[in-house]
Amino acid sequence: MKKTILCAALLGIGISCSDDELNKVNPNGVTFDTYFNNADELTAGVNSIYALVQSNSLVSREWFFTHDLRGDEMASGGGQLETPRNQLLIGVHDTGNSVSGSVWRGWYRTIHRANVVIEKGGSLTSVTPAVRDRLLGEARFLRAWAYYELATLYGGVPLYKEFAKSVAGALGRSSQKEVYDFVIADLKAAEAGLPTTYDAKNLGRATKAAAQTLLARTYLQLGDYTNAKAELQKVVNSGLYKLVDEYTDLTNEEGEFNAESIFEVVYAPSGGAYNWGGDSDGSAVQEETVRTQEYSAIGWRNLIPSNKILNAYERVSAGDAKNDPRYTFSYWVEGDKFNNGASVLTPDRVQGNASVVDGKTLKVSWRKYSVLYKIDNGYAQSGINMRIMRYADVLLMLAECENETGNQAAAISLMNQVRARKSVSMPPYPTKNYPCANQSQVFDAVVHERMVELAAEQVRNFDIIRWRKNKKQKSEPLSYFIANKHELLPIPQVELDNSPALDQKDQNPGY
Repeated sequence: MKKTILCAALLGIGISCSDDELNKVNPNGVTFDTYFNNADELTAGVNSIYALVQSNSLVSREWFFTHDLRGDEMASGGGQLETPRNQLLIGVHDTGNSVSGSVWRGWYRTIHRANVVIEKGGSLTSVTPAVRDRLLGEARFLRAWAYYELATLYGGVPLYKEFAKSVAGALGRSSQKEVYDFVIADLKAAEAGLPTTYDAKNLGRATKAAAQTLLARTYLQLGDYTNAKAELQKVVNSGLYKLVDEYTDLTNEEGEFNAESIFEVVYAPSGGAYNWGGDSDGSAVQEETVRTQEYSAIGWRNLIPSNKILNAYERVSAGDAKNDPRYTFSYWVEGDKFNNGASVLTPDRVQGNASVVDGKTLKVSWRKYSVLYKIDNGYAQSGINMRIMRYADVLLMLAECENETGNQAAAISLMNQVRARKSVSMPPYPTKNYPCANQSQVFDAVVHERMVELAAEQVRNFDIIRWRKNKKQKSEPLSYFIANKHELLPIPQVELDNSPALDQKDQNPGY
């Protein structure tokens, strides 16, 4: 049975407009001053942070949409794609975009809950130091993840290190570098308190390797390959992780928490009791994700793979030994069997746009995270965990670091480990299309390998952002890109309108 830690303890603050109202206190209510007296209450506070990350406003829906819409792996599935999403996909979004705004609010509410736990739990003496340090480490990891996402998507953002207690405590924007520095400090503190593993009932909590991997991602955004390499090497040297044989086990339900998984956001089937609220609060515990119905061949099919990603996979040609099987593992195509082999995917069951692959027009859909492999209902919500970090990504980031620090042979070896996965078994680099004779050619191979290995895993967007910022790209991947605008998302207009510490001059360029 799948275990889930995500039972929400509902935390919040109330801000009123008069002294009379401020003095009205419910004697039976839970307040910051009366909560966090023991390990159970501190654990509930930490669980509430995970619950918000799990929610519709973040990983269950709007987080993966925001990442996927900002990359070049996706195309519109058809007219059913909602306008705010299509705006992000084609780069015509504005400051009122509801998808981007949901992610902004979700991460800041995550930060608020984390700040409450860190501020109140740090002085708690009724909890053993090891338990306290572990729980505070989880809160710091989740806060760091939130700020990493915000800084990378929006640039400099308000940096709240304590929970907000009044409107007067509103902050202006810190620089992107200041936010990243805070992320690095948080992750170093978290790493010290987090364990390497958990027992079965606590799977899904942040580990030491999760902090190290996120720290490496942060260093990569800063172009600091030396420090990123050091953190990635810690994960490799731990000996706790390895590539699994079956590529499909990376995004199906049966492969959850396998040897390749470093950090997952947990979901479980709940009979369709999906909570559309942005905070994962309410009478029902939100334990499902809508990813399968949004992308599946039978379903809304709001986003489909772009022609670019579909044609990026290596094919049979002179000098190449085989097709890349990751194509078959990643996409549904017409004629595929699904529902444990009991159903066939016929064109009449697939709505929306077609793709062009090797000159042939056909309907192709995302297979990753689709529950169609075992049911015949693409509109179903699913309990498939979202894999946020996995070992193949660590190896490929490390390969990039080795290449940038002058060790091309090590970079090639690391990429070949990923290609040698039993179910993939691709010819090793160098190949005809990727000769790997110098640093530039090895970088091209890294870019290719990351694209086909990690397709639709919410990695490509941040890869493009950091390669663009660090002047590593040889061409701009986004056809709509306008310099001094599309590097960042706009600060939500509602934030500028409502915060006394922000005004229109604080908006990002181009909006």
